[in-house]
Amino acid sequence: MTSTTFFFVFIPILAVILLAVNLIFAPHNPYLEKDSVFECGFHSFLGQNRTQFSISFFIFALLFLLFDLEILLVYPYVVSAYTNGVYGLVIMLIFFLALTLGFAFELGKNALKIDSRQNLQFLNLETDRVYSYCYESINHSSFGSTNARETTK
Repeated sequence: MTSTTFFFVFIPILAVILLAVNLIFAPHNPYLEKDSVFECGFHSFLGQNRTQFSISFFIFALLFLLFDLEILLVYPYVVSAYTNGVYGLVIMLIFFLALTLGFAFELGKNALKIDSRQNLQFLNLETDRVYSYCYESINHSSFGSTNARETTK
């Protein structure tokens, strides 16, 4: 049996066995929340979330994914650099140049800057006023003031 035949026979059998084991032993608890549609455009109500989440963490995750894929694409070139010759070197230099320009563009736009919290002024919500009132009352009540509006004037 050659390695190719072994691969085409053994791998599908192994995949079916692992799927069957998962179906047998995995806990099944379906409920309505799992079947509902998830949309990321909704803003959560104040008090339903613990803290505000900054989108810049997603940018870092995407950068990690991008440079991880870069390593994945560079590895075959390194292994076969002798047979690729100058043509392969030019292609890899163009690839690195494109990645470097994109990274420099992100640095220039301050996309990698992590703020301590999101700017609420860009959100056009009615709850902003409630949040600012609650924030003022919490900050000023710690200093012993009885009325938060008196201390802000």
